[in-house]
Amino acid sequence: MSDNRFINILGYKIFKEGLSDAMEHIKKYEKVHIVSGNPEVLYTGLHNKELYDNFTSKEAFIIPDGVGIQIAAKYLKTPVKEKIAGIDLMKNIISKATKENKSIYLIGTTDENLKSCVANLLVAYPNINIAGYKNGYFDLDNPKEILEDIKNKKPYAVFVAMGCPRQEGFIVKYMDELPCTIFMGVGGSFDVIAEKVKRAPKWMISLGLEWLYRVLKEPFRIKRLGSIPKFLLLVFKNKKVNYE
Repeated sequence: MSDNRFINILGYKIFKEGLSDAMEHIKKYEKVHIVSGNPEVLYTGLHNKELYDNFTSKEAFIIPDGVGIQIAAKYLKTPVKEKIAGIDLMKNIISKATKENKSIYLIGTTDENLKSCVANLLVAYPNINIAGYKNGYFDLDNPKEILEDIKNKKPYAVFVAMGCPRQEGFIVKYMDELPCTIFMGVGGSFDVIAEKVKRAPKWMISLGLEWLYRVLKEPFRIKRLGSIPKFLLLVFKNKKVNYE
């Protein structure tokens, strides 16, 4: 029996409810990879078997993060309730973990930005338990020191901010051997929390224009926008295909 809280886009089960519903649903997992389901991440998954197998597994929870997913869902006549930005879900998880005295672990960005991120988190959540943190510059095939540290500290949630597909690659490669419940790739969220990168104004976010703001501020991102039309073209072409 299919779960009516999810929609199917190109074989991906994408959560269609809101942020508070997502927080409730996460409780059901013993171990989960929360995937920020934007066109870039999902399009990359379509061309990477390891990522696709994980994204479509029972341990994956894909949130509708991105205007491209909203457009695709409307086109398929299965609209999502709202866009769930990865950074918003991350903050909700951190808040809940803090209240329950569960620890988190941060991996990604530069040392400078990471330290600023940690400092700002300590201000925002005075009782937060940060088990550890490491920058994102390490050998993905042999992160022995990081793996041992996580195994020793057993954090509840691991947030990885290294961009797609590096962050997803790390999670998929090592989540089975690490004693954590939540694994989540969060892109540039650490830099935003560190106040090194500003998030779009609320009016732009509400209109689904956060991507435009980021491109205007960081023009190098324009190359990454190519995944949006490519993803949507696949959706349009495969509308009648049954992926069940």
